[in-house]
Amino acid sequence: MSGLRTVEEHLADVLAAADPLETERVAIAASHGRTLREPVRAAVDIPVFDNSAMDGFAVRFEDVAVAPATLRVVADLPAGTDADPALAPGQAARIMTGSAVPVAADTIVPFENTTGGLADSLGSISVQKAPRAVGAHIRRAGEDARAGDEVLPAGELLGPLQVAAAAAAGVAEIVVARRPRVAVISTGSELVEPGSPLRRGQIPESNSVLLAALATEAGADVVRRASVPDESGALDALLTEVTNPRSPDRADVVIFSGGVSAGAYEVVKTTLAETMVFSKVAMQPGKPQGFGRLGAGTLLFGLPGNPVSAAVSFEVFVRPALLRLQGRRSIDRPVIALQAGAGWRTPPARRQYLPVTIDRSHPAAWLAVPATSGGSHLAGGLGRAEAYAVVPAEVDAVAAGDVVDVMLIS
Repeated sequence: MSGLRTVEEHLADVLAAADPLETERVAIAASHGRTLREPVRAAVDIPVFDNSAMDGFAVRFEDVAVAPATLRVVADLPAGTDADPALAPGQAARIMTGSAVPVAADTIVPFENTTGGLADSLGSISVQKAPRAVGAHIRRAGEDARAGDEVLPAGELLGPLQVAAAAAAGVAEIVVARRPRVAVISTGSELVEPGSPLRRGQIPESNSVLLAALATEAGADVVRRASVPDESGALDALLTEVTNPRSPDRADVVIFSGGVSAGAYEVVKTTLAETMVFSKVAMQPGKPQGFGRLGAGTLLFGLPGNPVSAAVSFEVFVRPALLRLQGRRSIDRPVIALQAGAGWRTPPARRQYLPVTIDRSHPAAWLAVPATSGGSHLAGGLGRAEAYAVVPAEVDAVAAGDVVDVMLIS
């Protein structure tokens, strides 16, 4: 269509303006959900020392290479002990998982491969099954990582497994990106707080709740969530407040919903005509888009007011920017190819982002099923969506059984 920008063109402008934020140092225990800005390197070997992978007995392999073999137990090694008993020929030490292996031992025999009833005291055991080789069931010091090795790269999202890896590396603090501060402002004189009585012409305001939750999920701190009527003075006053450089809650990103289209009361468009660029993007939903950057660096996003349009626009443009601000290595949602479980119409010459559910009833053949009829106002159907089917602009229609790209969002 004449005059429409591609998704890639608009996204490129957004990302070019999203300079990574400053860093801060945080304790490992407070790092979950943050983005690394410097690699994590092991402060110690992982494992720190040779340790037992099994509850059993530390032995000399030459004493148990042929089974059965009788050994005298001369020491007990619970986890955490620093004891290093000497083992003469024919001797063993009882050892628990994770305990340091005596220097004199070179193999571990699990309890289940022995007899002797050694429950509460030392004594003799009989090894009934010979170990497979020298070093059996011993975790060697540094076999996972050596001190100084990179454990996690910069740009990594710190989930539970990554936090555990950093802790195991002996690191107390790590360098992460500051969380972007986000203000979410919905516009519209018809909007009232959810749960409030409605008079004719009013609707519950849901976009700010939606966008604030999406921003939080993307690693941001939402410092303000508000709605304003279609009055330029009200919007201007609120924007001045949330972008005040002297305010501790100054926003790095302001997300507007509504007021960016071609109607008579487009308050964002009229108020910020000289600050933001308003474009038509070849996508559905989400054709009207606004974007700008204040001199102090605050990013301004103008998203359509219909809930599905706002959600899709956030996924395509705002979320990548929030991740880029945090220095994230990957800013794309995962995309998989699935067959369509039903057919649907597509808009002419515009890339479609259709909310879908995933039918997993057949494990080997998941299906993408429309969650809505395609209307950009259908917030109820949006609540069922697990993904967006992304259909190229040149595709005229999707039929049941067609393979489509599916962008996972949950």
